[in-house]
Amino acid sequence: MSHGPQLLRPDGTAPRVLVVDDEQSLAEVLASVLQREGWLTRTAYDGSTAISEARDFRPDAVVLDMMLPDVDGLEVLARIRAVDPGVLVLFLTARDTVEDRVAGITAGGDDYVTKPFSLEEVLARVRGLLRRTANAPDDGLPTLSFGGLTMDEDAHEVFRDGDRIELTATEFELLRFLMRNPRRVLSKAQILDRVWNYDFGGQAHIVELYISYLRKKVDAGREPLIHTVRGAGYVLRTQA
Repeated sequence: MSHGPQLLRPDGTAPRVLVVDDEQSLAEVLASVLQREGWLTRTAYDGSTAISEARDFRPDAVVLDMMLPDVDGLEVLARIRAVDPGVLVLFLTARDTVEDRVAGITAGGDDYVTKPFSLEEVLARVRGLLRRTANAPDDGLPTLSFGGLTMDEDAHEVFRDGDRIELTATEFELLRFLMRNPRRVLSKAQILDRVWNYDFGGQAHIVELYISYLRKKVDAGREPLIHTVRGAGYVLRTQA
């Protein structure tokens, strides 16, 4: 089930993934699949254990069920992010409603899959998240600038007109892709492939949701930089 070369952390060690689901058998199967990729895993079957494991294990990514018996998955995410703001989170949800997806994204989730899902799909999503930090190329250009917007790729900091903008890991990656391609219209398929590292047409709406939340942070009260080109995609430019 492995895809491509083995992913490694910047320090050369194997990525760490925490799997959290109250269905113990499902959590263990997911962990086993991830282990076959050469990754280190731990499992938790409730929210409080997940929070404790995250503090001790310091995972790079968390596969997190939204419906847990003690602590809600969104609260677990908030508690984990309070300790490690950079951890990547893939939500598992049995409810595929717009409200649930928006709630997960608003809380800072990086991606989600709905139950029932295939193990192949979960693996592809986790690989996509981990590629953001593993084997990251160094192009010698740590700072990007456009229209008063500045991104320090090394420090993971973004400013617009001197004001700092707090972004989730996925929002940062989406904005980075836009800033590396200013004035170029990027399709949803291109964004999915670059930011989420998979081509899954049925999930194109996740791009719309992330663009919406990114706009609220980057363009709020200012001249819009992120524009929609109907039927084509999105573009970063100084005028519509």
